[in-house]
Amino acid sequence: MSDTPAIEPTLRVVRGAPTPEELAALVVLLAARARAGRPAPRRPRRWSDPARGLRSGVRPGQDAWSAAR
Repeated sequence: MSDTPAIEPTLRVVRGAPTPEELAALVVLLAARARAGRPAPRRPRRWSDPARGLRSGVRPGQDAWSAAR
């Protein structure tokens, strides 16, 4: 006998005789649903972004010095 404890199955079929493909589809569905239950991390909205208050670099265009008068 092995010293490792017996692992109980996570899923148990109580009725019918599903094929391995049907069980695989069920496992994929349950895994996808469990993953979808977690909310995605939210990005801060543009208006509340602290970087919005920073000034971008000044890039004068051609002949911009004459318009500055």
